[in-house]
Amino acid sequence: MSDDVWKRDEIESPCIKICVIHPESRLCTGCLRSIDEITAWSRMSPDARRAVMQELPSRAPRISKRRGGREGRRG
Repeated sequence: MSDDVWKRDEIESPCIKICVIHPESRLCTGCLRSIDEITAWSRMSPDARRAVMQELPSRAPRISKRRGGREGRRG
């Protein structure tokens, strides 16, 4: 299967194809973008995309880890 849509000359999308919106932060747990950023990505200027890309690493702490199963019982 070809994935040509992901191979363009534009700034690459941070999408890792794990599209789940975190209920509290309202960010995608895969790429850390907001729904608005995801939907606008194809229309964003290269500078706007670059700005989002630079901000993504600082968003990771806003996604709390799930603590179910054995992890949930650890004290």
